[in-house]
Amino acid sequence: MRLRLPAKHCTDHEAVIGSSAVVPAYAGSPLLGGLPGLARALATSEPPIEAVVKSAADALNVFELEAIARSRIPPAHWGYLATGSDGETTLHANQEAFSRYQLKVRRMVDVSQIDMSVTLFGEKFSSPIVLCPVGSQRAFHEEGEVAVARAARARNQLQMLSTVTSTSVEDVAQARGDTGLWYQLYTTHSFENTQKIVKRAEAAGCPVVAVTVDLPIGRNTENDRRLARQDYRMCSTCHGPNGLNPPKPMLEGLDMKDFLLTNPTHTWDFVKRLKDITSMKVLVKGLESGEDAALAVSSGADGIVVSNHGGRAAETGRASLECLPEVVEAVGGRIPVLFDGGVRRGTDVFKALALGANAVGIGRPYVWGLGAFGQEGVERTIEILETEFRLAMGACGTTSVAAITREAIIDTRT
Repeated sequence: MRLRLPAKHCTDHEAVIGSSAVVPAYAGSPLLGGLPGLARALATSEPPIEAVVKSAADALNVFELEAIARSRIPPAHWGYLATGSDGETTLHANQEAFSRYQLKVRRMVDVSQIDMSVTLFGEKFSSPIVLCPVGSQRAFHEEGEVAVARAARARNQLQMLSTVTSTSVEDVAQARGDTGLWYQLYTTHSFENTQKIVKRAEAAGCPVVAVTVDLPIGRNTENDRRLARQDYRMCSTCHGPNGLNPPKPMLEGLDMKDFLLTNPTHTWDFVKRLKDITSMKVLVKGLESGEDAALAVSSGADGIVVSNHGGRAAETGRASLECLPEVVEAVGGRIPVLFDGGVRRGTDVFKALALGANAVGIGRPYVWGLGAFGQEGVERTIEILETEFRLAMGACGTTSVAAITREAIIDTRT
């Protein structure tokens, strides 16, 4: 074999032999000649992730599912999933914010019976983990939103369906069952369009609509476009009439003249207009300040989702988790507050609940599971996070979600 220069993932102390095995550069040093066992150990590399994670059950954490998914999802589609806005400062801040809080463990508490369930608007779910809306899921797996719905049904999880779903709300509702499917709304450029979408979701059995308000004039997703440059397939393969992502089914029958998914003219009066045309509960998704939370309550919103669209809205540099406490304070328990942004561990779920969230959403992690192994991957994602969450509850002596309070975590900045 021929020794070549280090690959981009190697450190200064590594070299690459052949095409894949990474070994320390000092493994062949004469200083180790008398220690052949140590030399062999140093020369042994980790096997490729595909060799050890052959099924969803093999994944130890969501990051292993991410690695498998990335190897299977086309570059342009991966870019759409992974990207943040501008330089992705907010995207990274979402995850980093969790490290500022520590769990306050408690001992000698009877934790033999732990209840992770939550009830939202009269529906009971197995845990506070919510499958947040992600568009175009057939870009990641051929069964897309239907596979996610089946996983949500199997695990009794709340699923929120995107307006730009690649599967109709009717088909997803059928796969999910009678309950547990909420609808995320992009308002489009006309109220007539909005009304048609809302009525269709309501007729399909969705009890809640979450109107997204964090993209009034769009966004700048550089990494999305950067990765698209690496994808040499014909776009029509996916986006043509017979591709995996044909025109979005929820946009059928709408006025497409000068079409926009969002409307930059909307004010808080829109909440009342929406409530006037539907019996569904109306949530406002994408709030990041206490001021807006108070306005949402006074405008008649039934709930709030604290979110910066996974770092894909305004590039503020402020983590979604940092916004949560002031929103919770402004709401004062009058309506439920859901949260999403950067959740990768069950301990992240615990920390968000301790800061006042009633439920905690995930987006990219369950889509990693979907892209890696379809329905089984989604179920495994939920199982991993719930196992980690349950362990955190036990360590902190909290036997129910209601028992998780601000006293259960420590802010390292104070």
